[in-house]
Amino acid sequence: MITETPTIMTAETVTMTTDTRQSAALRHEWKHRINLREDLVLSQRLRKLFTHDKNAGDDGSYGVTSLYFDTPYDSALREKIDGVNKREKFRLRYYGKDTSFIRLEKKFKVNGLCGKRSARITQKQTDDLLKGRYACLLESGDPLLIEFYSKLQGTGLRPKTIVRYDREAFLYGPGNVRITLDRHVRTGLLSVDFLNTDLFCVCALEEGTVLEIKYDAFLPEIVRMAVQVPDRRASACSKYALCRRFD
Repeated sequence: MITETPTIMTAETVTMTTDTRQSAALRHEWKHRINLREDLVLSQRLRKLFTHDKNAGDDGSYGVTSLYFDTPYDSALREKIDGVNKREKFRLRYYGKDTSFIRLEKKFKVNGLCGKRSARITQKQTDDLLKGRYACLLESGDPLLIEFYSKLQGTGLRPKTIVRYDREAFLYGPGNVRITLDRHVRTGLLSVDFLNTDLFCVCALEEGTVLEIKYDAFLPEIVRMAVQVPDRRASACSKYALCRRFD
């Protein structure tokens, strides 16, 4: 249950270390791990109040498949577990079984606030990347892909694990709120099979759902009341960390 109001930082931005010095706004993010009964009650409530993400299927949800990268020393995983104040991680992502639309995403956290930058990456570039051919990233001209190339070469970033789940997402305009329910979290152990949409995956979260609430400067009261789950408090619940348990 959300029981306190976080500090509001309306103009907070973070400068990224790319050739073009781009900036990305930071957002608040709350995560809860809830059980199936709580999911049932909460999802029925949210469906009455908010609209689904435009990418949702007939049942209101869609599949998400991500491939996370980490260093040989598991820096991203360790920094997450240790609660390091400033950290980042890279991942590739596609939705459903459509591998024609893939994004490279860089997620970062500063002073408890989160941000994300993303760029399109082609299926051919993804295939080259999985085979250890990184030059295509440098040749792309995209600042984020070039930064990713430098991290692959400089810090030894490599594919670590596939994270797959079904997401039901709700939107609310005021506060730029996004509420997501991530179900059936599972992992694929062979990262080279990222583009295999029929990849066999192992269940990583037994009988549970990950609830996330993201918003900008303020959380509207209607959202705060709608996402109340008795006896639940915001807690660290990383799907990446859950799936790394199977290494």
